[in-house]
Amino acid sequence: MSLSEFDLIQDYFAGLGGSREDVILGVGDDCALVQVPDGMQLALSIDTLVAGVHFFTDVDPEALGHKALAVNLSDLAAMGASPAWATLALTLPHADSGWLAAFSRGFAELAKRFGVQLIGGDTTRGPLAVTVQIHGLLPSGQGMRRSGARAGDLIYVTGKLGDASLALHHRLQGESWRCVESALRMRLERPEPRVEVGLALREIASAAIDISDGLIADLGHILQASGCGAQIRLDRVPVSEPVRVAVESGAGWELPLSAGDDYELCFTLPPAQRQTVARLSESLGLPITRIGRIETTPGLRCVHANGDLWRPPIPGYEHFRSHDPRNGS
Repeated sequence: MSLSEFDLIQDYFAGLGGSREDVILGVGDDCALVQVPDGMQLALSIDTLVAGVHFFTDVDPEALGHKALAVNLSDLAAMGASPAWATLALTLPHADSGWLAAFSRGFAELAKRFGVQLIGGDTTRGPLAVTVQIHGLLPSGQGMRRSGARAGDLIYVTGKLGDASLALHHRLQGESWRCVESALRMRLERPEPRVEVGLALREIASAAIDISDGLIADLGHILQASGCGAQIRLDRVPVSEPVRVAVESGAGWELPLSAGDDYELCFTLPPAQRQTVARLSESLGLPITRIGRIETTPGLRCVHANGDLWRPPIPGYEHFRSHDPRNGS
C-alpha cells in the first residue's frame, strides 16, 4: 500500500530528534511555535542537497540523512550558535518505506546528539532533493562573523582537509565504494560538524567560516568581508596520509584546498589566544592547526616552506561556474 503525504510525515518525521521544552508546537500544524529565550539571538541557515549535484543517486539514505543535517550544523558552528530546531523539505521520486526509514534514522541520530528537534517542513513528489533549515541560539551580539579579522591575527583550521574530495575523486575515477578507504568515504558521506569548537571560540575568535567550498574560497570570504589579506603555509595545512600521497603523486594542492566538502572550521584570532586554542585542541582530542596569518596586503598568498608561491588553478567550488562531474553537466 502506498504512503500518503500525511502517513509519511507521521510515520517517519513526527517527533524526530531531541525533545525540547522551548518547542510549543512542532510537526503536524500549519506552523511551528517556538520560544526564543530573553537575551538570545536566533541564528538561521538553510542548505539544499540535490541528487547528482551534491550526492550520488545511489547514496546510502542513512548517510544522506546525516549529511543533510550535518552541513547545516556546520553553519551554526561557524557562527558559534547552539543548535535548537530544524525544518525539513523533502522532494522524493516515490515514497519508499525502506529508504525513508534509513534517511530518518540518519537524521535522527545526529539530531539527538546535538539536541535538535525537527519542528516542521514539507514533502513533495519530484527529483530527489533535501532542504534543511537550521535554527540556533546564541547570546545577543556574540555571533562570530566573517568580517572581524584584523592584520596580525592567526589563521587556524580544525581537523584535516581533503579527505572528502579524495573519496569523491576515487569514485569519479570509476572505483566502487567498497574499494574506497572507509575513513575517506565517511568524511564525504558523514561529515562531523564542529559545534563544540564553535561554541568554545565564540568569545575569542575574530572571524570564522565553515569550509564547504574549499579553504581557498572560504578563507577568501573572510578576507573580503574583513578588508584584508593573508598568507598561509602549505606545509602547515593538515592533511591525512592518503591526501598527502595524492598531492605528491600529481593531484596537487588543489585537492585539499579547493575541492570542498570538508565541513571543518577556519577561524582567525589574536596571537594572545594561541594557548587557549592549544588547550581546546587537547581537551577535544581534535587537531586545530595554525596555518597562517592575516596581513594588510589584499589577497591570499599560499607559499611553500621554501617561500615559493603556489597559485591555485581554481579558487574553489561554485555552483554556477564549476563543472560538476556527478551529474555530467
